[in-house]
Amino acid sequence: MKSAQFSPSRRRSLMALASAPMLPLTTGFLGSFAGFATAQTADAVKKAFASAEFIGMAAPTLDNPAALADTTVGSSLKINWADNTDTTFELAYKPFFLTGDKVPDGKGGQIIAGGYFDINNKPIMDTSVAGKERQIFSDSPDGTSLLKLDDAQVEGVKGNTVFAVVQFEYTTRNLNGDDMYGKLPSPIAVLTLDQDPDTGHLSLVKYHNVDTSGVHGLWITCGASLSPWNTHLSSEEYEPDAFKVAKNDEFKGFSKALFGDEKKANPYHYGHMPEVTVNPDGTATIKKHYNLGRISHELIQVMPDKRTALMGDDTSHGGLFMFVADKEEDLSAGNLYVAKWHQTSGEGPGSADLTWIHLGHASSDEIEALADKLAPEDIMEVKTEDPNDDSFKKIVFDKKVNWVKLKPGMEKAATFLETHRHAAVAGGSMGFSKMEGTTVNAKDKIAYSAMSYVRDSMLDGSSDIKVQGPFAGAIYALNLKAGQKDSNGKEINSEWVPVDMKPPAELVGEDLQTPDALGNLANANKIANPDNIKFSEKLRTLFIGEDSGTHVNNFLWAYNVDTKQLARLLSCPAGAESTGLQSVDELNGWTYIMSNFQHPGDWEKGKGGKPGLHDVVKDTVAPLIDEKYHDRFSAAVGYLTGKEKAVKL
Repeated sequence: MKSAQFSPSRRRSLMALASAPMLPLTTGFLGSFAGFATAQTADAVKKAFASAEFIGMAAPTLDNPAALADTTVGSSLKINWADNTDTTFELAYKPFFLTGDKVPDGKGGQIIAGGYFDINNKPIMDTSVAGKERQIFSDSPDGTSLLKLDDAQVEGVKGNTVFAVVQFEYTTRNLNGDDMYGKLPSPIAVLTLDQDPDTGHLSLVKYHNVDTSGVHGLWITCGASLSPWNTHLSSEEYEPDAFKVAKNDEFKGFSKALFGDEKKANPYHYGHMPEVTVNPDGTATIKKHYNLGRISHELIQVMPDKRTALMGDDTSHGGLFMFVADKEEDLSAGNLYVAKWHQTSGEGPGSADLTWIHLGHASSDEIEALADKLAPEDIMEVKTEDPNDDSFKKIVFDKKVNWVKLKPGMEKAATFLETHRHAAVAGGSMGFSKMEGTTVNAKDKIAYSAMSYVRDSMLDGSSDIKVQGPFAGAIYALNLKAGQKDSNGKEINSEWVPVDMKPPAELVGEDLQTPDALGNLANANKIANPDNIKFSEKLRTLFIGEDSGTHVNNFLWAYNVDTKQLARLLSCPAGAESTGLQSVDELNGWTYIMSNFQHPGDWEKGKGGKPGLHDVVKDTVAPLIDEKYHDRFSAAVGYLTGKEKAVKL
C-alpha cells in the first residue's frame, strides 16, 4: 500500500482531529488534524475512509525526565483509504486551560477554571494560609461531554458554536496542605468553544459555572457520558453512609462548605445520577435522577434504545446495575435491576453468565420525596455485630459485615436510597471491586466494563465471585441480548441486557513480582487499573484511560476490536490519572477524542516496608511537575490533536 505523509503543500479543505483525533470519516474527505492547517488536493477529495489504526508510543523513562512530568504524546494515527493508500498523522496534546487559570466568562470578565461555589453561587475561598486567600479550585477535572446544538448562539464565536460540559471531581489539598477530598461541592461547567470550520480546531470563548443549588449541590462527580438525546450524564460516587454521617468528616466538611452548616446536608440527596442540559446561550440546567439507585455512580452508558442504562459502581463490594426507563430519552421513571454472577471460570479475572434481579420501579420525584423526609433508621435496622436474630440478613457492605432488617413498608425506600445494602439482601452479586467506566459497541452488541482492581471481594468468594486477579485489573466484555427474564420470571423490556462477562485477553493487566527499573508494579506495556473507557463506532476502537496505583505514569490506550491491537496514545504526568475521556465520531464533520488528567504528582507511598510506586522518579520529576502545574494545584482539560505546541488559553 502507498503511504502518504502530511506535507504543507496539501492545505485547505480538510477535516481532522480537533479535540483529539479529528478524522474525516464522511465519504469524500481526506482528513488531517486540527492545528495542521493542511489541505487536500483535488484527487484526495475523492478518497473514502476505510479504517483507522493507532500506532503506539513507548512509555517515557528517566532518560527524559520532562516526559515523565508532562502530558507526553509520541503516537500517531494511520488512516487507510478505500483506494488502498494510507496517511499517517503524528499526534500531540493541547489543553484548553489548566485549572486555576483565569478564563473568559462570556460577560467581558474572567472566572477561575475549576473554581468552587457554595449553594448561593458565591466563590468558596481558601483561607487556610493568612495573606494568600484565593478562590479554591479543583486539581481533578473529570467527565467531559462535547456536543452541539442546532440553535446555538453565543457572542464571540466566529466559526461553529460547540459546547463541552466538564465536571470536577474533587481537590486534593488546600494551601495549607490539608486533605480536602470530598469536603467541597463538585463544580460543573459549560465551555463554549469556537470550532474553526476549515481546520476543526477548538478554542475557548466562554466558561459558565452551572448553578447546582436546585439539586442540593453535587457530591464527588467522576466519570460521565453523553446521552443519545444530547445531554451530559454526570455521576456522584462513594455515596455517604447515612448511618454514619455524624462521624464522617468529609461529609461534614462538604456540608459546611456548601451550606455554611456541617449538619445541613442530607446524605440521601447524594449518590445519584445528575443530568445536565446545555442551553443555546452556553448556560445549562441540571436535575438529579433519584431512581437509578443510590450507588457509587461512575460513567453510565445508555444503550441505543435510549432507555436501557448500564452503570458503573466504583466501590468495593459493588454491583453491576441496570436501569430500564419507561420512556425513551427520559430517565425520570423506570425499573432497577442488579446482576447475579454465575461463575463459569475462576482463572485470572474470571468469567460468568449473568441473570438479573428486579429491585423495583420508581419515579425520580417519589424517591426525592422519600429522601427529603426519611432518616436511615426509618428504612432499616443495621447492626455491625451479630444480633443472633434470624429476622436479620447478613451481608457485606463497604468491606464490613452488616446484619440488616427492613422496616415494614420500606422496600421502595430501601431499594433506591439504601441500594447497596438492599441489593445484597435481595441476592445480587455485590462482590465487584472498583467497577468503573462502562461503554458500548453498538454494532456488535457488546458492552465493556472496566474493573480497575480485581481484588478483595472478587478474590474471597464473599459474594458469588471468586477469581484470581490481577490487582492491575481488567476490562470485561458483556454480550447484550433481547428476550431475557428477571428473577421473577418476567421479561425484561429491553434488547440490550448483558448475559455474560469475560475479559478479552489483551485487556487484562499483568502484575509484576518485583518492580521494574522505573518502579512500575504492573507491566507497562499492558493496561493497568482501567478507569475511563469509551468506544468509537467508526474507528472500531475502545479507548482506555488509567487510574493506576501500579503504573508510574498513567496512560491513555487505544484497542482496535477487530485487529486486537493495543496502542499507547498518551502518557499523563507522573501520579496523574487519565480522565475526561470521550469519543465523538462526528461533530460538524469532525471526530473528537477528549482527554483530561487530574492530580499530577500524587505520589504513591510505600506500605509494609515496600518502596513506593514513585520512589525511583520522585526526586527528579517532582520539581518539574511543581513548576509546570502550579505546585500541583492545577490539572489540564484538553485533547489530542496534530503535532503542535500546546497553547495555554
